[in-house]
Amino acid sequence: MYEAMSAALGPSHWWPGESTFEVVVGAMLAQNTNWENVARAILNLKQAKLLAPELLYTLPEADLAELIRPAGYFRLKAKRLKNMLIFLKNECRFDLDQLAGQELESLRPKLLEVKGVGPETADSVLLYALHKPSFVVDAYTKRIASRHGLVPEDAGYDELRDFFMDLLPTDVRFYNEYHALLVRTAKQWCRKQKPLCPACPLNIYLD
Repeated sequence: MYEAMSAALGPSHWWPGESTFEVVVGAMLAQNTNWENVARAILNLKQAKLLAPELLYTLPEADLAELIRPAGYFRLKAKRLKNMLIFLKNECRFDLDQLAGQELESLRPKLLEVKGVGPETADSVLLYALHKPSFVVDAYTKRIASRHGLVPEDAGYDELRDFFMDLLPTDVRFYNEYHALLVRTAKQWCRKQKPLCPACPLNIYLD
């Protein structure tokens, strides 16, 4: 399935970001919105010269909310981003290289304890920002996996994540590209409504 998607779509070049911290911010803001809105919010932070953990930590929450308004749910996301900044200060004094040096097995539970950080956001931070082999699951992943009978339709997040991580080689770049290809395939062909199965590169794997 990976080879079929890759042949049809080519390299994904995920996740966009000029720094590790930018990727963390993007993962926090990407909840319940599209990437174009996230990019606009991040551009606001860049233009204000505030895209650094130490600066955002001291920025009043109301000011942060206005800057990230394009990402939607901006007051809630400002609060959640502040929670992440508090975690980064307490855990590693904003040194993301130090954070990346921790083991996945101990770091993931710590991220999940941050209020407002769910499994998908935690795994996005781990995989795309900190380069840890933690497979990201989202609605697109679940849609393709369930439609192809790989997992039950009612499979939960951890069940889906374990399914992929048990079967695939433990490799950060491979996890990165595989998830990106699943998202791109779902958006282009495996749509929620009126899927374009005949043209989909995964059509040969349907029962």
